[in-house]
Amino acid sequence: MNRTYLLQAVSKKINRKPSSVEKVIHLLEEGNTVPFIARYRKEQTGSLDEIQIKEIQDTWNYELSLAERKEEVIRLIEEQGKLTEELKVNIEQATQLQKVEDLYRPFKQKRRTRATIAKEKGLEPLAKHIFEDQDKVDIQVEAKNYINEEHELHTIEDVLAGTQDIIAEWIADEPEYRDRIRSVTYNKGTIVSSVKNSEDDEKKVYEMYYEFSEAVRNIVSHRILALNRGEKENLLKVVVDPPVEEILSYLRKEIVATHAKDEVGLFLNEAIEDSYKRLIQPSIEREIRNGLSEKAEEQAIDVFSKNLQSLLLQPPLKGRYVLGVDPAFRTGCKLAVITETGKVNEVGVIYPTAPRNDVKGAEKKILEIMNQYPIELIAIGNGTASRETEQFIADTIDKNKLDVAYLIVNEAGASVYSASPLAREEFPDLQVEERSAVSIARRVQDPLAELVKIDPKAIGVGQYQHDVSQKKLNESLTFVVETAVNQVGVNVNTASSSLLQYVSGLNKTVANNIVKYREELGRISDRKQLKKVPRLGNKTYEQSIGFLRVLDGKEPLDKTPIHPESYEVVKSLLKELGLTTDDLGSETLKQKLAQVNVQQLADGLSVGIPTLQDILKSLASPNRDPRDDLPAPLLKKNVLAMEDLKEGMELQGTVRNVVDFGVFVDIGVKQDGLVHISKMSNQYVKHPMDIVSVGDIVTVWVEDVQVDKQRIALTMIQ
Repeated sequence: MNRTYLLQAVSKKINRKPSSVEKVIHLLEEGNTVPFIARYRKEQTGSLDEIQIKEIQDTWNYELSLAERKEEVIRLIEEQGKLTEELKVNIEQATQLQKVEDLYRPFKQKRRTRATIAKEKGLEPLAKHIFEDQDKVDIQVEAKNYINEEHELHTIEDVLAGTQDIIAEWIADEPEYRDRIRSVTYNKGTIVSSVKNSEDDEKKVYEMYYEFSEAVRNIVSHRILALNRGEKENLLKVVVDPPVEEILSYLRKEIVATHAKDEVGLFLNEAIEDSYKRLIQPSIEREIRNGLSEKAEEQAIDVFSKNLQSLLLQPPLKGRYVLGVDPAFRTGCKLAVITETGKVNEVGVIYPTAPRNDVKGAEKKILEIMNQYPIELIAIGNGTASRETEQFIADTIDKNKLDVAYLIVNEAGASVYSASPLAREEFPDLQVEERSAVSIARRVQDPLAELVKIDPKAIGVGQYQHDVSQKKLNESLTFVVETAVNQVGVNVNTASSSLLQYVSGLNKTVANNIVKYREELGRISDRKQLKKVPRLGNKTYEQSIGFLRVLDGKEPLDKTPIHPESYEVVKSLLKELGLTTDDLGSETLKQKLAQVNVQQLADGLSVGIPTLQDILKSLASPNRDPRDDLPAPLLKKNVLAMEDLKEGMELQGTVRNVVDFGVFVDIGVKQDGLVHISKMSNQYVKHPMDIVSVGDIVTVWVEDVQVDKQRIALTMIQ
């Protein structure tokens, strides 16, 4: 396996310098994590971010498996004694696995087919004779010589049928033909769907696909996944409709010689038609459907991952006393009062919604809580009965002139968390629903710390996430969570084991060991103490320590994202400026840093400019949280009804979900409104993700309201 060739293949595929690719691969092979490389090895990578490094890693792994398959295919063909120099070169030069498999197809050990049975009966020489001597061979005369009662070749027709089977398989196995047919089918074919029985589709979910047709090359990802789901549920029949005549015409031109005898031409045309309709068409259709599904899955996973990232990195509303409300009808709305540090002070239940409608009793309980605790914010989950509960809270605030705001919190996954062993361990004395109210309240104070306790799939901001490869989805979502956690950093004295296990270099065991060590010690006072944690060796320490923060510890630098490997550089820098580590974040330090010549300083300290720039930022803002740069969540005091909406009305809303065809925006009424992709900008928008993310605050205008259908159409174009 030629390493130089593989590095060049990767750099060509992702359009990066081979030297940059090689450095990233080398760092990964040394056991460095993606977050560590992105943050602390910028000089070596050219400041590549986590996504770019992951792209190099994934492409390298693909090229490695492709190279391994090429070697295996060459060996298997060589063992058969059929490897030519030309074939070997073609396999080695293939850039896609599909091409390698096409080249290997004629040599693959097949299960018994009509062609292999015909070969067993000794008909291969006749097939070769007809194929190679189209202008000379007399089919009827030659076929007579192969009649054999023992082989059940009783007539000329039997002989010719078997011979045709062999030729049909040859045609189907020819890589060049398959390549051309695949291309023509993709570029000129259509995806067609029809309903099997419309009565089975009670909710008319797939109505638009009852008589549906779209060009294969134009069909968008979410339609592919919808068709796949409809087919899986046995409601739709889905096929690829290729340009059959064009394909058959191409095959005839390639296979039937211009000087072929008429009867040979007819015979070969029959073999061509049989080969295409019986062998090639179903196989190519499968390949194209699989390819479309794979691409659609990648798109769905990408959308899900980006939505999850936006949710995880929502700005925290730190240091607030919060009342969490988990809405419900029959079982009542569960309440949880949370202190500024996330400690649970009180739990309770009220019944302002149907069937009890005890508004008076519920109001009394809310006022008691408001009088007893310094509540600054009420967090309402967005699940069942959310809007009815919101109306009750808004009315209570208005009627009693309470100095408090509320916001709607995405509660996806709260019920999964509240029933988990982790939640039971955290709150053994609380009921499942009460734990949900706690989770909802804490999501406001620190969304990231709370959401990492839940399986990312359960957070559910995506489309068709249950229809995609769960392995690929898990890998992608885990990467998103790891990236978010490491970008923000973790307070080693307050972080849960769930949060710690996503830190670069750590796993579940080491994360649990850190929590145990912290509990035994009472408090971790500097980063060096973590070297004493069981299973946290030198490499793990190197990979994780920059992301683990010790606030109010012995060493002021321990609260920053600066890696201990740079502490000596930092101390030399501060000494040169006449400062100490006690000056971190001070105005004096900021003023002095603003005057430094970065290039001269980097040369003097023998440190790279990207690392130095990160150090300077950390010294100026040691407690900086990247999430604070994002717009804060919308806080509300009153509620709108759908009937209040008028065409042209301007509103501010929160993006709740981003899908391929647009975005759903919470504008404070019962139903989220849809901004279709065509209404997002005056310019062409390739994907809604290019414009907005989950959690963004956007200005929208009402286009249309259908109260009876509970539909709101919005636009972002004034």
